[in-house]
Amino acid sequence: MTDAPHRHPELAAGRWGQLSLLEQLANVGSEVGRMRRWRDRDESLMTGAFERALELLDLTLADPRWRGRLREIARARELLCDAASGGSEYGTTVEDLDRYFLAFAVAARRGR
Repeated sequence: MTDAPHRHPELAAGRWGQLSLLEQLANVGSEVGRMRRWRDRDESLMTGAFERALELLDLTLADPRWRGRLREIARARELLCDAASGGSEYGTTVEDLDRYFLAFAVAARRGR
């Protein structure tokens, strides 16, 4: 992650580490959903959601509890970048990722 200011300062300050992996990925999914909603309507809002999703995935990658899951989380980040760039590398779509991350939101809600 870069030294740029955090878009989620309260999470970067430590609250992120209190969330389960399901909750973390559900939050990423919220930003992916925003990407999908704004994609054809407002490019700056879509870009902001993409950048926030990347930051949240970076915070998840930095969470020491998920050391055994880094490959999977990094792959999700890679696919997010692919979808944001039009799916030219792997054919990933924002809709695909929205569905993928929705499963984490559903599971996180059931766990409460």
